[in-house]
Amino acid sequence: MTTFADLGLEPSLLKALEKLNFDQPTPIQVEAIPLILKGHDLMGLAQTGTGKTAAFGLPLLNRILDLGHPPKPRTVRALIMAPTRELVVQIADNLKLFTRGTSVKVQTVIGGASINKQVEGLARGADVLVATPGRLIDLLERNALSLTETGYLVLDEADQMLDMGFIHLLRKIARYLPHGRQTLMFSATMPKLIDELAREYLRNPKKVAVNPPGKTADRIEQKVHFTTQGDKAKLLESYLLQHQGEAALVFGRTKHGSEKLMKLLCSWGFKAGSIHGNKSQNQRDRTLTAFRTGEIDVLVATDVAARGIDIPLVRHVYNYDMPNVPDNYVHRIGRTARAGASGKAVAFCAPAEMEELRAVEKVIGDALLIAGGLPHLENGFNNRPSHQPRRPGQDKTRPQKPRGPRPEGAEGQPRKPRGEGGGRAAFGEKAPARSEGQRPSKPARGAGGEAAPRRNGPGGKPQGRPGGGGRPQRRAPRD
Repeated sequence: MTTFADLGLEPSLLKALEKLNFDQPTPIQVEAIPLILKGHDLMGLAQTGTGKTAAFGLPLLNRILDLGHPPKPRTVRALIMAPTRELVVQIADNLKLFTRGTSVKVQTVIGGASINKQVEGLARGADVLVATPGRLIDLLERNALSLTETGYLVLDEADQMLDMGFIHLLRKIARYLPHGRQTLMFSATMPKLIDELAREYLRNPKKVAVNPPGKTADRIEQKVHFTTQGDKAKLLESYLLQHQGEAALVFGRTKHGSEKLMKLLCSWGFKAGSIHGNKSQNQRDRTLTAFRTGEIDVLVATDVAARGIDIPLVRHVYNYDMPNVPDNYVHRIGRTARAGASGKAVAFCAPAEMEELRAVEKVIGDALLIAGGLPHLENGFNNRPSHQPRRPGQDKTRPQKPRGPRPEGAEGQPRKPRGEGGGRAAFGEKAPARSEGQRPSKPARGAGGEAAPRRNGPGGKPQGRPGGGGRPQRRAPRD
Protein backbone atom coordinates (compact mmCIF):
# COMPACT_ATOMS: atom_id res chain seq x y z
CA MET A 1 0.00 0.00 0.00
CA THR A 2 1.38 3.40 -1.03
CA THR A 3 1.57 6.14 1.62
CA PHE A 4 2.34 9.86 1.38
CA ALA A 5 5.75 9.16 2.91
CA ASP A 6 6.52 6.85 -0.02
CA LEU A 7 5.93 9.73 -2.44
CA GLY A 8 8.93 11.72 -1.14
CA LEU A 9 7.17 14.66 0.56
CA GLU A 10 8.75 16.91 3.20
CA PRO A 11 8.32 15.94 6.89
CA SER A 12 6.42 19.17 7.60
CA LEU A 13 3.86 18.31 4.92
CA LEU A 14 3.56 14.75 6.18
CA LYS A 15 2.88 16.06 9.69
CA ALA A 16 0.14 18.35 8.35
CA LEU A 17 -1.45 15.48 6.40
CA GLU A 18 -1.41 13.32 9.51
CA LYS A 19 -3.29 15.98 11.47
CA LEU A 20 -5.86 16.15 8.66
CA ASN A 21 -6.28 12.35 8.77
CA PHE A 22 -4.98 11.97 5.21
CA ASP A 23 -3.72 8.42 5.54
CA GLN A 24 -3.63 7.06 2.00
CA PRO A 25 -3.17 9.00 -1.28
CA THR A 26 -5.75 8.71 -4.04
CA PRO A 27 -4.84 7.22 -7.44
CA ILE A 28 -4.37 10.63 -9.09
CA GLN A 29 -2.07 11.67 -6.23
CA VAL A 30 -0.02 8.49 -6.49
CA GLU A 31 0.49 9.04 -10.22
CA ALA A 32 0.99 12.81 -10.30
CA ILE A 33 3.05 13.74 -7.22
CA PRO A 34 6.29 11.88 -8.15
CA LEU A 35 6.22 13.27 -11.70
CA ILE A 36 5.71 16.85 -10.49
CA LEU A 37 8.49 16.50 -7.92
CA LYS A 38 10.82 15.51 -10.78
CA GLY A 39 9.98 18.72 -12.65
CA HIS A 40 7.86 17.31 -15.50
CA ASP A 41 5.02 19.22 -17.13
CA LEU A 42 1.81 17.29 -16.52
CA MET A 43 -1.61 16.79 -18.08
CA GLY A 44 -3.85 15.30 -15.40
CA LEU A 45 -7.26 13.81 -16.21
CA ALA A 46 -9.42 12.72 -13.32
CA GLN A 47 -13.05 13.09 -12.40
CA THR A 48 -14.01 15.68 -9.84
CA GLY A 49 -13.75 14.75 -6.17
CA THR A 50 -10.65 12.56 -6.55
CA GLY A 51 -8.16 14.83 -4.77
CA LYS A 52 -6.71 16.87 -7.64
CA THR A 53 -5.93 19.85 -5.38
CA ALA A 54 -3.56 17.80 -3.24
CA ALA A 55 -2.18 16.13 -6.38
CA PHE A 56 -0.71 19.40 -7.65
CA GLY A 57 -0.61 21.38 -4.39
CA LEU A 58 1.54 19.08 -2.27
CA PRO A 59 4.48 18.74 -4.70
CA LEU A 60 4.44 22.49 -5.43
CA LEU A 61 4.56 23.27 -1.71
CA ASN A 62 7.31 20.69 -1.30
CA ARG A 63 9.49 22.41 -3.93
CA ILE A 64 8.80 25.87 -2.47
CA LEU A 65 9.81 24.70 1.02
CA ASP A 66 13.11 23.50 -0.42
CA LEU A 67 14.00 27.10 -1.42
CA GLY A 68 14.31 28.21 2.21
CA HIS A 69 13.91 31.99 1.67
CA PRO A 70 10.90 34.33 1.30
CA PRO A 71 9.71 35.67 -2.09
CA LYS A 72 10.66 39.10 -3.38
CA PRO A 73 8.16 41.98 -3.07
CA ARG A 74 5.33 41.90 -5.63
CA THR A 75 6.49 38.54 -7.00
CA VAL A 76 4.78 35.17 -7.10
CA ARG A 77 6.54 31.84 -7.05
CA ALA A 78 3.61 29.61 -8.07
CA LEU A 79 0.45 30.70 -9.89
CA ILE A 80 -2.73 28.60 -9.76
CA MET A 81 -5.65 29.72 -11.94
CA ALA A 82 -9.22 28.48 -11.58
CA PRO A 83 -12.43 29.54 -13.38
CA THR A 84 -14.67 30.50 -10.42
CA ARG A 85 -14.32 32.43 -7.18
CA GLU A 86 -15.62 29.51 -5.13
CA LEU A 87 -13.01 27.17 -6.56
CA VAL A 88 -10.21 29.69 -5.91
CA VAL A 89 -11.24 29.98 -2.26
CA GLN A 90 -11.52 26.21 -1.93
CA ILE A 91 -8.02 25.61 -3.37
CA ALA A 92 -6.47 28.31 -1.18
CA ASP A 93 -8.14 26.94 1.97
CA ASN A 94 -6.76 23.46 1.28
CA LEU A 95 -3.25 24.78 0.65
CA LYS A 96 -3.33 26.78 3.89
CA LEU A 97 -4.21 23.60 5.77
CA PHE A 98 -1.24 21.81 4.20
CA THR A 99 1.18 24.66 5.08
CA ARG A 100 0.00 25.31 8.64
CA GLY A 101 3.05 25.84 10.82
CA THR A 102 5.34 26.74 7.89
CA SER A 103 6.45 30.09 6.41
CA VAL A 104 4.66 29.55 3.07
CA LYS A 105 2.31 32.42 2.17
CA VAL A 106 -0.83 31.69 0.11
CA GLN A 107 -2.75 34.63 -1.41
CA THR A 108 -5.98 34.80 -3.41
CA VAL A 109 -7.22 37.34 -5.96
CA ILE A 110 -10.81 37.15 -7.20
CA GLY A 111 -13.39 39.48 -8.65
CA GLY A 112 -16.07 40.92 -6.43
CA ALA A 113 -13.58 41.71 -3.65
CA SER A 114 -11.60 44.86 -2.85
CA ILE A 115 -8.77 45.18 -5.34
CA ASN A 116 -6.93 47.63 -3.06
CA LYS A 117 -6.67 45.02 -0.30
CA GLN A 118 -5.40 42.52 -2.83
CA VAL A 119 -2.72 44.99 -3.97
CA GLU A 120 -1.64 45.48 -0.36
CA GLY A 121 -1.48 41.73 0.21
CA LEU A 122 0.74 41.19 -2.83
CA ALA A 123 3.12 44.04 -1.95
CA ARG A 124 5.20 41.69 0.23
CA GLY A 125 5.13 38.91 -2.38
CA ALA A 126 3.48 35.49 -2.25
CA ASP A 127 4.72 31.92 -2.43
CA VAL A 128 1.45 30.73 -3.99
CA LEU A 129 -1.15 32.90 -5.70
CA VAL A 130 -4.56 31.42 -6.51
CA ALA A 131 -6.50 33.62 -8.91
CA THR A 132 -9.32 33.97 -11.40
CA PRO A 133 -8.04 35.14 -14.83
CA GLY A 134 -10.04 38.39 -14.99
CA ARG A 135 -8.86 39.87 -11.70
CA LEU A 136 -5.30 38.69 -12.35
CA ILE A 137 -5.24 40.69 -15.61
CA ASP A 138 -6.45 43.78 -13.71
CA LEU A 139 -3.57 43.49 -11.24
CA LEU A 140 -0.99 42.89 -13.97
CA GLU A 141 -2.12 45.97 -15.87
CA ARG A 142 -1.79 48.00 -12.65
CA ASN A 143 1.76 46.67 -12.18
CA ALA A 144 0.63 45.42 -8.76
CA LEU A 145 2.63 42.21 -9.21
CA SER A 146 5.24 40.62 -11.43
CA LEU A 147 5.24 37.06 -12.79
CA THR A 148 8.88 37.08 -13.88
CA GLU A 149 9.84 34.97 -10.83
CA THR A 150 6.96 32.51 -11.30
CA GLY A 151 8.37 29.04 -11.80
CA TYR A 152 5.12 27.07 -11.61
CA LEU A 153 1.80 27.50 -13.42
CA VAL A 154 -1.27 25.40 -12.67
CA LEU A 155 -4.48 25.50 -14.72
CA ASP A 156 -7.19 23.80 -12.69
CA GLU A 157 -10.51 22.88 -14.37
CA ALA A 158 -9.05 23.97 -17.68
CA ASP A 159 -12.08 22.77 -19.64
CA GLN A 160 -14.37 25.05 -17.64
CA MET A 161 -12.07 28.00 -18.28
CA LEU A 162 -12.43 27.37 -22.01
CA ASP A 163 -16.22 27.07 -21.69
CA MET A 164 -16.33 30.43 -19.90
CA GLY A 165 -14.33 32.14 -22.65
CA PHE A 166 -11.07 32.59 -20.73
CA ILE A 167 -8.85 31.38 -23.58
CA HIS A 168 -7.86 34.91 -24.65
CA LEU A 169 -7.08 35.92 -21.06
CA LEU A 170 -4.93 32.81 -20.61
CA ARG A 171 -2.89 33.67 -23.69
CA LYS A 172 -2.49 37.23 -22.46
CA ILE A 173 -1.31 36.08 -19.01
CA ALA A 174 1.16 33.65 -20.59
CA ARG A 175 3.11 36.61 -22.02
CA TYR A 176 3.98 37.70 -18.47
CA LEU A 177 5.34 34.26 -17.49
CA PRO A 178 8.89 32.98 -18.04
CA HIS A 179 9.38 30.29 -20.69
CA GLY A 180 11.26 27.96 -18.37
CA ARG A 181 8.33 27.44 -15.99
CA GLN A 182 6.82 24.10 -15.01
CA THR A 183 3.20 23.90 -16.19
CA LEU A 184 0.49 21.60 -14.84
CA MET A 185 -2.96 21.25 -16.36
CA PHE A 186 -5.81 19.40 -14.66
CA SER A 187 -9.27 18.70 -15.97
CA ALA A 188 -12.13 16.25 -15.50
CA THR A 189 -12.95 16.14 -19.23
CA MET A 190 -10.83 16.22 -22.37
CA PRO A 191 -12.49 18.17 -25.20
CA LYS A 192 -10.52 18.88 -28.36
CA LEU A 193 -9.67 22.44 -27.29
CA ILE A 194 -8.01 21.14 -24.12
CA ASP A 195 -5.68 19.01 -26.20
CA GLU A 196 -4.78 22.04 -28.31
CA LEU A 197 -4.24 24.15 -25.19
CA ALA A 198 -1.97 21.47 -23.72
CA ARG A 199 0.21 21.46 -26.84
CA GLU A 200 0.44 25.27 -26.63
CA TYR A 201 1.36 25.56 -22.93
CA LEU A 202 3.06 22.27 -21.96
CA ARG A 203 6.51 21.04 -22.97
CA ASN A 204 6.87 17.27 -23.41
CA PRO A 205 4.19 16.67 -20.78
CA LYS A 206 3.54 13.46 -18.92
CA LYS A 207 -0.09 12.38 -19.10
CA VAL A 208 -1.96 10.92 -16.15
CA ALA A 209 -5.49 9.64 -16.76
CA VAL A 210 -6.85 7.90 -13.71
CA ASN A 211 -10.41 7.72 -15.06
CA PRO A 212 -11.60 7.89 -18.66
CA PRO A 213 -12.55 11.47 -19.62
CA GLY A 214 -16.19 12.16 -18.82
CA LYS A 215 -16.65 9.00 -16.72
CA THR A 216 -18.67 9.80 -13.61
CA ALA A 217 -18.07 8.32 -10.19
CA ASP A 218 -19.24 4.74 -9.85
CA ARG A 219 -20.59 5.55 -6.38
CA ILE A 220 -23.24 7.91 -7.80
CA GLU A 221 -26.67 6.48 -8.56
CA GLN A 222 -27.78 8.36 -11.67
CA LYS A 223 -31.36 8.55 -12.95
CA VAL A 224 -33.55 10.65 -15.22
CA HIS A 225 -37.16 11.60 -14.54
CA PHE A 226 -39.23 12.65 -17.55
CA THR A 227 -41.71 15.41 -16.92
CA THR A 228 -43.04 18.63 -18.41
CA GLN A 229 -41.33 21.94 -17.71
CA GLY A 230 -44.30 23.23 -15.73
CA ASP A 231 -44.33 20.20 -13.42
CA LYS A 232 -40.66 20.32 -12.45
CA ALA A 233 -41.14 22.40 -9.29
CA LYS A 234 -43.72 20.04 -7.77
CA LEU A 235 -41.61 17.05 -8.79
CA LEU A 236 -38.60 18.56 -7.01
CA GLU A 237 -40.74 19.12 -3.92
CA SER A 238 -41.75 15.46 -3.87
CA TYR A 239 -38.10 14.37 -4.02
CA LEU A 240 -36.96 16.80 -1.31
CA LEU A 241 -39.71 15.62 1.04
CA GLN A 242 -38.30 12.10 0.84
CA HIS A 243 -35.03 13.16 2.54
CA GLN A 244 -35.82 16.20 4.67
CA GLY A 245 -32.84 17.51 6.59
CA GLU A 246 -30.27 16.07 4.16
CA ALA A 247 -28.14 18.39 2.05
CA ALA A 248 -29.35 18.68 -1.55
CA LEU A 249 -27.87 20.66 -4.44
CA VAL A 250 -30.18 21.82 -7.26
CA PHE A 251 -28.76 23.08 -10.55
CA GLY A 252 -30.65 25.52 -12.75
CA ARG A 253 -29.75 26.94 -16.14
CA THR A 254 -30.28 30.67 -15.60
CA LYS A 255 -29.64 33.14 -12.78
CA HIS A 256 -33.21 34.44 -12.80
CA GLY A 257 -34.73 30.96 -12.87
CA SER A 258 -32.54 29.73 -10.01
CA GLU A 259 -33.43 32.70 -7.82
CA LYS A 260 -37.14 32.26 -8.57
CA LEU A 261 -36.97 28.54 -7.72
CA MET A 262 -35.18 29.25 -4.44
CA LYS A 263 -37.89 31.71 -3.36
CA LEU A 264 -40.59 29.20 -4.31
CA LEU A 265 -38.96 26.48 -2.20
CA CYS A 266 -38.71 28.88 0.75
CA SER A 267 -42.43 29.67 0.42
CA TRP A 268 -43.10 25.92 0.65
CA GLY A 269 -41.22 25.67 3.94
CA PHE A 270 -37.80 24.48 2.78
CA LYS A 271 -34.59 26.03 4.13
CA ALA A 272 -33.11 27.06 0.79
CA GLY A 273 -30.50 29.46 -0.55
CA SER A 274 -29.03 30.32 -3.94
CA ILE A 275 -25.73 31.28 -5.52
CA HIS A 276 -25.28 32.59 -9.06
CA GLY A 277 -23.62 35.36 -11.03
CA ASN A 278 -26.00 38.09 -9.82
CA LYS A 279 -24.96 37.52 -6.19
CA SER A 280 -22.04 39.45 -4.72
CA GLN A 281 -19.08 37.53 -3.44
CA ASN A 282 -20.02 38.21 0.18
CA GLN A 283 -23.55 36.90 -0.44
CA ARG A 284 -22.22 33.77 -2.08
CA ASP A 285 -19.74 33.16 0.73
CA ARG A 286 -22.44 33.56 3.39
CA THR A 287 -24.77 31.18 1.56
CA LEU A 288 -22.07 28.53 1.15
CA THR A 289 -21.17 28.83 4.84
CA ALA A 290 -24.81 28.37 5.80
CA PHE A 291 -25.00 25.31 3.53
CA ARG A 292 -21.87 23.79 5.07
CA THR A 293 -23.08 24.35 8.63
CA GLY A 294 -26.58 22.99 7.94
CA GLU A 295 -28.47 26.27 8.33
CA ILE A 296 -29.93 25.62 4.88
CA ASP A 297 -30.64 22.19 3.41
CA VAL A 298 -31.22 23.05 -0.24
CA LEU A 299 -28.81 25.09 -2.35
CA VAL A 300 -29.99 26.23 -5.79
CA ALA A 301 -27.08 27.15 -8.06
CA THR A 302 -26.07 27.74 -11.64
CA ASP A 303 -23.04 26.10 -13.23
CA VAL A 304 -20.82 28.78 -11.69
CA ALA A 305 -20.89 26.64 -8.53
CA ALA A 306 -20.35 23.27 -10.17
CA ARG A 307 -16.57 23.55 -9.81
CA GLY A 308 -16.29 25.24 -6.41
CA ILE A 309 -18.42 23.33 -3.92
CA ASP A 310 -16.58 20.75 -1.86
CA ILE A 311 -19.08 19.72 0.81
CA PRO A 312 -18.91 16.03 1.75
CA LEU A 313 -22.40 16.18 3.30
CA VAL A 314 -24.09 16.58 -0.11
CA ARG A 315 -25.90 13.32 -0.87
CA HIS A 316 -28.41 14.48 -3.48
CA VAL A 317 -27.91 16.43 -6.71
CA TYR A 318 -30.86 17.46 -8.88
CA ASN A 319 -30.43 18.70 -12.43
CA TYR A 320 -33.56 20.84 -12.46
CA ASP A 321 -32.55 21.99 -15.96
CA MET A 322 -30.43 19.85 -18.27
CA PRO A 323 -27.05 21.51 -18.91
CA ASN A 324 -26.42 23.21 -22.24
CA VAL A 325 -22.84 21.91 -22.19
CA PRO A 326 -22.95 18.13 -21.64
CA ASP A 327 -19.55 18.05 -19.90
CA ASN A 328 -21.03 20.22 -17.14
CA TYR A 329 -23.22 17.28 -16.13
CA VAL A 330 -20.10 15.46 -14.94
CA HIS A 331 -19.09 18.39 -12.75
CA ARG A 332 -22.61 18.93 -11.41
CA ILE A 333 -23.10 15.43 -10.11
CA GLY A 334 -19.48 15.38 -8.93
CA ARG A 335 -20.56 17.58 -6.01
CA THR A 336 -21.81 14.39 -4.34
CA ALA A 337 -20.04 11.09 -3.60
CA ARG A 338 -16.94 12.94 -2.40
CA ALA A 339 -14.28 11.60 -0.08
CA GLY A 340 -15.33 7.99 -0.63
CA ALA A 341 -19.03 8.55 0.11
CA SER A 342 -21.98 7.62 -2.10
CA GLY A 343 -24.61 9.87 -3.63
CA LYS A 344 -27.66 10.14 -5.85
CA ALA A 345 -28.26 12.31 -8.90
CA VAL A 346 -31.59 12.82 -10.67
CA ALA A 347 -32.03 14.78 -13.90
CA PHE A 348 -35.40 16.32 -14.75
CA CYS A 349 -35.91 16.13 -18.52
CA ALA A 350 -38.65 18.09 -20.30
CA PRO A 351 -39.69 17.35 -23.91
CA ALA A 352 -37.58 20.22 -25.24
CA GLU A 353 -34.46 18.86 -23.46
CA MET A 354 -34.22 15.46 -25.13
CA GLU A 355 -31.26 16.58 -27.26
CA GLU A 356 -29.41 17.70 -24.11
CA LEU A 357 -30.11 14.31 -22.54
CA ARG A 358 -28.74 12.48 -25.57
CA ALA A 359 -25.60 14.61 -25.44
CA VAL A 360 -25.11 13.86 -21.72
CA GLU A 361 -25.52 10.13 -22.25
CA LYS A 362 -23.01 10.26 -25.10
CA VAL A 363 -20.44 12.01 -22.86
CA ILE A 364 -20.77 9.57 -19.96
CA GLY A 365 -20.95 6.59 -22.32
CA ASP A 366 -24.08 5.13 -20.78
CA ALA A 367 -27.84 5.64 -20.63
CA LEU A 368 -29.39 6.97 -17.44
CA LEU A 369 -31.85 4.78 -15.60
CA ILE A 370 -35.45 5.98 -15.80
CA ALA A 371 -36.78 7.09 -12.41
CA GLY A 372 -40.22 8.10 -13.71
CA GLY A 373 -42.19 9.17 -16.75
CA LEU A 374 -42.63 7.39 -20.06
CA PRO A 375 -40.73 9.33 -22.72
CA HIS A 376 -41.97 7.21 -25.63
CA LEU A 377 -45.65 7.43 -24.71
CA GLU A 378 -46.39 10.53 -22.67
CA ASN A 379 -45.66 14.25 -22.58
CA GLY A 380 -44.93 14.52 -26.29
CA PHE A 381 -41.56 12.72 -26.11
CA ASN A 382 -40.02 10.97 -29.06
CA ASN A 383 -38.16 7.69 -28.79
CA ARG A 384 -35.28 7.34 -26.36
CA PRO A 385 -31.72 7.64 -27.68
CA SER A 386 -30.52 4.69 -29.68
CA HIS A 387 -28.15 3.57 -26.92
CA GLN A 388 -30.92 3.40 -24.28
CA PRO A 389 -31.18 -0.24 -23.01
CA ARG A 390 -34.33 -1.96 -24.20
CA ARG A 391 -36.87 -3.11 -21.68
CA PRO A 392 -37.25 -6.88 -21.22
CA GLY A 393 -39.45 -8.30 -23.94
CA GLN A 394 -39.15 -5.26 -26.18
CA ASP A 395 -38.87 -6.19 -29.86
CA LYS A 396 -35.62 -5.17 -31.49
CA THR A 397 -37.29 -4.10 -34.75
CA ARG A 398 -39.91 -1.44 -35.27
CA PRO A 399 -43.11 -2.87 -36.82
CA GLN A 400 -43.68 -1.79 -40.40
CA LYS A 401 -47.03 -0.50 -41.63
CA PRO A 402 -48.66 -2.95 -44.08
CA ARG A 403 -48.74 -1.68 -47.60
CA GLY A 404 -52.06 -1.96 -49.47
CA PRO A 405 -52.59 -2.15 -53.22
CA ARG A 406 -51.77 0.88 -55.28
CA PRO A 407 -54.75 3.13 -56.08
CA GLU A 408 -56.51 2.47 -59.38
CA GLY A 409 -57.80 4.74 -62.10
CA ALA A 410 -61.30 6.12 -62.47
CA GLU A 411 -62.53 3.00 -64.34
CA GLY A 412 -60.90 0.50 -62.05
CA GLN A 413 -57.82 0.08 -64.23
CA PRO A 414 -54.32 0.10 -62.74
CA ARG A 415 -52.54 3.41 -62.90
CA LYS A 416 -50.46 3.77 -66.03
CA PRO A 417 -46.78 4.36 -65.69
CA ARG A 418 -45.61 7.87 -66.18
CA GLY A 419 -45.47 8.89 -69.81
CA GLU A 420 -48.11 6.43 -71.08
CA GLY A 421 -51.34 8.15 -70.19
CA GLY A 422 -50.60 11.85 -70.48
CA GLY A 423 -48.28 14.50 -71.81
CA ARG A 424 -47.74 15.45 -75.41
CA ALA A 425 -47.89 11.84 -76.63
CA ALA A 426 -51.52 11.60 -75.51
CA PHE A 427 -52.54 14.25 -78.02
CA GLY A 428 -50.62 12.76 -80.89
CA GLU A 429 -48.12 15.60 -80.93
CA LYS A 430 -44.45 15.39 -81.57
CA ALA A 431 -41.81 17.47 -79.92
CA PRO A 432 -40.77 20.39 -82.14
CA ALA A 433 -37.42 20.00 -83.84
CA ARG A 434 -34.64 22.16 -82.51
CA SER A 435 -33.50 24.80 -84.94
CA GLU A 436 -29.82 25.07 -85.64
CA GLY A 437 -28.07 27.41 -83.29
CA GLN A 438 -31.08 28.07 -81.06
CA ARG A 439 -32.58 26.32 -78.02
CA PRO A 440 -36.31 27.06 -77.79
CA SER A 441 -37.91 27.92 -74.49
CA LYS A 442 -40.40 25.53 -72.94
CA PRO A 443 -43.88 26.49 -74.12
CA ALA A 444 -46.54 27.04 -71.50
CA ARG A 445 -49.40 24.61 -71.61
CA GLY A 446 -52.70 26.12 -72.73
CA ALA A 447 -56.21 24.79 -72.64
CA GLY A 448 -56.53 21.51 -74.50
CA GLY A 449 -52.84 20.91 -74.40
CA GLU A 450 -51.81 23.46 -77.05
CA ALA A 451 -48.64 25.42 -76.67
CA ALA A 452 -49.53 28.96 -75.62
CA PRO A 453 -47.23 31.96 -76.04
CA ARG A 454 -45.50 33.02 -72.84
CA ARG A 455 -46.89 36.27 -71.57
CA ASN A 456 -45.23 39.04 -69.61
CA GLY A 457 -47.88 40.70 -67.45
CA PRO A 458 -51.35 42.05 -67.97
CA GLY A 459 -50.53 43.65 -71.33
CA GLY A 460 -50.25 40.24 -72.87
CA LYS A 461 -47.08 41.06 -74.81
CA PRO A 462 -44.60 38.29 -75.38
CA GLN A 463 -41.40 38.43 -73.40
CA GLY A 464 -38.48 40.26 -74.98
CA ARG A 465 -37.93 43.81 -76.14
CA PRO A 466 -40.88 46.19 -75.83
CA GLY A 467 -43.05 45.91 -78.90
CA GLY A 468 -40.93 43.16 -80.38
CA GLY A 469 -41.24 39.43 -80.60
CA GLY A 470 -38.50 38.68 -78.17
CA ARG A 471 -34.77 38.49 -78.61
CA PRO A 472 -33.44 35.11 -79.67
CA GLN A 473 -30.83 33.52 -77.45
CA ARG A 474 -27.30 33.76 -78.79
CA ARG A 475 -25.57 30.44 -78.80
CA ALA A 476 -22.65 29.06 -80.75
CA PRO A 477 -23.86 26.50 -83.32
CA ARG A 478 -23.06 22.88 -82.67
CA ASP A 479 -20.61 21.11 -85.01
